[in-house]
Amino acid sequence: MSVKAKLRGNIWWAVGRVKYNGRPISKYIRRSTGASTEAGARDWIKAFEDATIRRHVLGGEEEKLTMNAAFQLYTTNSSEAEKLIFIIQEKGDELLNRPVDSITGKYLRELGRELKPNSATDTMWREVVSPLRAVINNAHDLGKCPPIRVKRYTEQERIAQDVARGKQSRVERTPSSIEWVNAFCAAADPWNAAMLRFMFETAARIDQAVSVEPHHLDLMNQRVRLKAQKGHTEQWVTISHEMMVELANLPPKRPKNRKTGQLMEPRVFGYASATGYNGRWKTICKRAGIPYLSAHPAGRHGFFTELTVRQGVDPVEAAKAGRWSDVSLPLKTYAHAEQDEASIRARFRTKPVQRDEVSSVNQLKKKRK
Repeated sequence: MSVKAKLRGNIWWAVGRVKYNGRPISKYIRRSTGASTEAGARDWIKAFEDATIRRHVLGGEEEKLTMNAAFQLYTTNSSEAEKLIFIIQEKGDELLNRPVDSITGKYLRELGRELKPNSATDTMWREVVSPLRAVINNAHDLGKCPPIRVKRYTEQERIAQDVARGKQSRVERTPSSIEWVNAFCAAADPWNAAMLRFMFETAARIDQAVSVEPHHLDLMNQRVRLKAQKGHTEQWVTISHEMMVELANLPPKRPKNRKTGQLMEPRVFGYASATGYNGRWKTICKRAGIPYLSAHPAGRHGFFTELTVRQGVDPVEAAKAGRWSDVSLPLKTYAHAEQDEASIRARFRTKPVQRDEVSSVNQLKKKRK
């Protein structure tokens, strides 16, 4: 079978093996030519076959792995696939035909700036650098190319980008409190109230919460099955007796798929996606007279701050209950101080400190005598 042109969507691909004197001399390929016309695809195939035959007859280096070939080797989830599709659409053949071993960490960081000029450096890293690095290192794991290491954007680069775009990144989130949760639940419908209390109590992420279906509940044993996420396997999570009673009295809802309009399987909290709650929560917060908090600070941040800062629970125990494998991460990101700077400074001017100062002065006078 020789290499043939096949149309996939709007792009022509090259499929098959290169033959010389009736004998295959290449591996089976399934590769995008980047051409939108059949004539362009045939030109690409001819150039590819000529180069392959020339190497076979005259000898020389093996064909270098291109980014296009590296993409074909990579299997990913839908979220990361969207990021890669965006990058490919923006850069096209310039990136697809580039040899993998010519790509450097500096190139990826600069590409992040080019494709996300008005974003924070954290977004550049997450949306551009990290997905492409994963593609290259996956090809390395398969023995196709060298690995790549990329230095993160520096603190100075992050600050300079924030100044250039007129917006600060890494703004500290405001965690929820028991008072905020109670006010929210008093103004909410049973499903949103139960979902908030569930996340506040278990540190579940919003995508885990909205994915809970009736068969994930084991109320006799006071536990709920949470889906795998962020490096953690699917697992049972213990809930309180009060939470068990609340879920037992909460009838499941069948949410509607916004793309197809069809009803989905029943969900415990009635949402189809991790973003569907936003509008409803803003309305509830406005009705309750409280500031709006999204699910992450309301649930996961509130969970860790409530336990460690307000109730004095050992951070190691709190991290374990919230399914953090390393206690340093929640201490750095999820524990929020609640005393302002002025109150901290005031501790240096309290009466006990003044009495100690007077005592030390009197002792000094006695020693001089």
